[in-house]
Formats: sequence, structure tokens, C-alpha cells
Amino acid sequence: MTTPAHTTSTTSTATPSTPSTPIAPLRIGLLGTGPWARNTQAPALAAHPGVELSGVWGRRAEAAEVLAAAHGTRAYTGDAGIDELLETSDAVAFALPPDIQAPLAVRAAEAGCHLLMDKPVATTVDGARAVAEAAAKAEVASVVFCTLRFAPETAAWIAEQASVDGWFTARAQWLGSLYAEGSASEYADSPWRREKGGLWDVGPHALSVLIPVLGDVEHLTAARGPADTTHLILRHTSGASSTVTLGLSAPPAAAGMDIELRGAGGVAAIPGWDGAEAAFRGAVDALAEAVRTGVPHACDARFGLRLTELLAEAEAARYPGSAHPGGRARHRASNASG
Repeated sequence: MTTPAHTTSTTSTATPSTPSTPIAPLRIGLLGTGPWARNTQAPALAAHPGVELSGVWGRRAEAAEVLAAAHGTRAYTGDAGIDELLETSDAVAFALPPDIQAPLAVRAAEAGCHLLMDKPVATTVDGARAVAEAAAKAEVASVVFCTLRFAPETAAWIAEQASVDGWFTARAQWLGSLYAEGSASEYADSPWRREKGGLWDVGPHALSVLIPVLGDVEHLTAARGPADTTHLILRHTSGASSTVTLGLSAPPAAAGMDIELRGAGGVAAIPGWDGAEAAFRGAVDALAEAVRTGVPHACDARFGLRLTELLAEAEAARYPGSAHPGGRARHRASNASG
């Protein structure tokens, strides 16, 4: 794929009255047609003034056609459709399950497309490493959409806290009620989310806030809570510690998100933010800046790999002796029946 025109545009300086050469919009294709694509990615991309939504790919042709028509672009489907969309795009955004996203991200990088990925990049370390290595080899920009890193309100708060020394400890809770009794959320239909639980779904959000403020994680302990809930205790390279509670099955009255830092300067609590669509626009801006400058964003494919390494370590600690969540329970049942 050729270098996008916008990355090489220049401003004429022949005379003061010479108009600037217009910067071409970043052509971004969207892979996926599910709830996140419909409610967040597609609207944000279609409305972004610096983006041309170059197409929508979906496994089901009808779903791709409906979403593409809603946003005035072209629909693609099938394996050949992926190649066609990559050929007409400078970058691709993903709204797919992580272990479908990962190999397609490698394919997109090899085609010369920049990457705007959802979290987690993959649910295996090998899958996430393959993406990071492909992006590095192809020299394409990448951003992993961890909501709190890109929502304007929380991004500013994270940057402010990261500039402060003396943090002692932190506490993060992200409890959803996606799988609580009576929930009618369309996001609950996601097979990967139901299988992997809150650790993999909302864990990246919490870690993406704690790591830039407190430093990388050098030691991790994990324990099971009720339903899919996971409790983490982390020791960071700064010397600070943090605790994290993650889950998608809390009673609705108990659901919510809260992150609090405590240190020499006092207590700081994360502010609210204005929804996922505004945050995704921030991620688009971050990708465009990385493309324009060639400077990698901190929340890129390499950071996505680090998140997957930590989540895999936590899963192994939560289910010791088992390669799959629920393995211990099945093992106990098998022993009991035997």
C-alpha cells in the first residue's frame, strides 16, 4: 500500500497569499458490524472531520450493507472483501472478537495499513506478540482503544497524575452487570466476553490507567471472586501497589467504576467522561497524530501486548493448574463422578 497522501502533504511558502495544500483525510475501513461497530466506531468515524470512512466489512453481507448504507460508504464481505477494503484504506479499525482481530491485524499491517484496535488485542500472548511484531516490521502506526486513555476528561486526568511523584497505593473497581439476572444488554451476546469474563473485557481499561501513573507491573497476584469477578493485587515499578476488582456479573445496584490514587499529595479520584463515542474520536486523533509524526503512541500494539501478558498471567493465577477458565471446576466434577 502506498504512503497515505496526508502523511506527505506540505504547505506552500512561495508567497504569503499562497493557500495551504489541503491535507487528505485518513481513509479508515471498519472491520465488524456488531453493537460496538454500530453504536461507537461507525458513527465516530463517519462524523470525524479528518477521516473518510472507506468501507465496512462484515461476515454477514446483509449486516455490512445496512451499516455501510447508514454511513454513506461501501460494504464488503468475504475473504476477498477484506483484501479489497485494505487496498482502499490507509488504516483499519476493528470491532471484532480479540482472537479474530489479531490475525486480521497482522494481515492489515502486512498490507501497509495502520491499526486502530479494540482491547484486548488478543487473548493469547502469542497472538498479541504477532500483532506487535507485524506492526513494527511494516512500520505502521497502531493504537489500542482503551476507553479511559482517550476520553478527553480521563486522558487529561491520567496525564496530570502521571506527572506527580509520591503515589503510595491505588484502588480500581470496574463492575458491570452485563450478566446479572434480568440484563437485556445486546453486548451480553458476545461469546468471547462471556467465556473470558470481566478480567479480559474491563481489565485492560483499569490497567491502562494504573500503569502510566504507577509504572509497569512487576508482581501480580490474582484471586477469584463471585461469578466472573477477579481480584488483583499489583506491585508497580515505582514501588506503589494497587488493587483491582473486575467483573461483569454484579447486581445492577452494585455496578460501577471507580479508580482512586493515594499518595504524599493526598487522594485523587478519576472523573467521569462523556461516553465511548467521544473517547473513540480521541483514539482516532491519536492514530492520525502517530501517522503524521511517526512517533508511536504510548497505547500502541506493544502496550497491547503487555496488557495481554498481564491478563494471561492473572488468568493463570486465578485458575492454577488449568489452561482454561472453569477447568478446575470441571476437574472437581470429574473426580466426584468417578
